[in-house]
Amino acid sequence: MSDIQELIAKIQQEAQRETFPIDEPVYQAAGIEPTLPILYAGNLNSNLCFFARDLGKDEVHAKQPLRGAAGTHVRKGLYRAIYHQEPDKTTDLNSVLDKVLFTNTVPYKPPGNKAYSEAIKKRFRPFLEQFLVFHWQGNRIITLGNEALKWFLPYGERGAMKDFFEQSDRYTGSIQITLKSGDSQRQVTLQPLPHPSPLNQKYYAKFPQMLQQRLAEVFPNGD
Repeated sequence: MSDIQELIAKIQQEAQRETFPIDEPVYQAAGIEPTLPILYAGNLNSNLCFFARDLGKDEVHAKQPLRGAAGTHVRKGLYRAIYHQEPDKTTDLNSVLDKVLFTNTVPYKPPGNKAYSEAIKKRFRPFLEQFLVFHWQGNRIITLGNEALKWFLPYGERGAMKDFFEQSDRYTGSIQITLKSGDSQRQVTLQPLPHPSPLNQKYYAKFPQMLQQRLAEVFPNGD
């Protein structure tokens, strides 16, 4: 068993230890054991990680984070930035997974697409810390939406993350934080974006351009 498979097994053991809200009918329809975490998709050696809130129905069926409507927006933007051409109906958007990593605050789907409570996030936080500190090799994280960005509040210098979160220009700025897992730590750069949901009327139409601006810093030559 690989190290990452050991981590996934530990997450499942924690999920089985004590019940918490999981959208079990969606997992049953997908033929997946509800306590099996869908931790990530993509390349652990990639420089860039997209960090979102949690899984949706499409993500469970695909066994991948960021596979639904919002994830499709992100994948299309990545395809444009990497390959410098527009994706069409025949484009395999999974091709971007060689260049990026996708994960969430909690590797499960909550009932009704409601965000998991802070208690649930805290319960699974140590596993996400291990994942980001020991398994992912990159140093740049694009968060999607406020819930994803707030997950990182404990890792900035005192008050720095809170101040950054409240800035009006946080979606064009960046901040360095120090991720910690046990006695180990590593620095990464956060580059927040709004969530690309149609319900996010303030930013939905602007999101593709905002995403391209972020990705131009990561893939200046399409690699």
